[in-house]
Amino acid sequence: MGTLRSLPDSAGCTPHCARLCTESGLAAVLAADKALLHWRAQSRLGDTGLAEHAVQETLLRAWRACATYDPARGSVRTWLLTIERNILTDIGRFRAARPGDASWDEITELAEWRCARPDFTESLADGLLVDELLAHLPPPQRDAVVQVILCDRAYQDVAADLGVPVGTVKTRVHYALRSLRRLPISA
Repeated sequence: MGTLRSLPDSAGCTPHCARLCTESGLAAVLAADKALLHWRAQSRLGDTGLAEHAVQETLLRAWRACATYDPARGSVRTWLLTIERNILTDIGRFRAARPGDASWDEITELAEWRCARPDFTESLADGLLVDELLAHLPPPQRDAVVQVILCDRAYQDVAADLGVPVGTVKTRVHYALRSLRRLPISA
């Protein structure tokens, strides 16, 4: 293994990060957990090469998400095993969908595609559909839905802005959503 360029402890990490961003932290994880990660991947995949790629992908994703580790939710080992489980599930699904000999590049490409943001045309089409559906609502209901659902604002804040009781905003949202459920999708 070549020399690792370690990041300073303050570079994007929190006081409770997994410490995979440091050379010593990564070395400790490799010494403690690499064999377990490899054993799990090998037993689930039945392919030594693919298992090694799964372990590398696990460590890479953990390294990228080092600052998001929350010690209150479990140990670093538990966190790594969860990341690996997700990777193994992705690989299993890919292999089931394409039973032939799937290369690691194809599996990685699929994983990146699944995590990619939708393209501009999809978001535009979704936005046009939402606008069309909202046009069928009375203005008070439409305003309540836009503020509470689309802008993700609290009922109390919306009620204060509109000058109505909180219950009124909740009622407007309830009836608006009920009306929208009854509309055909191509409305």
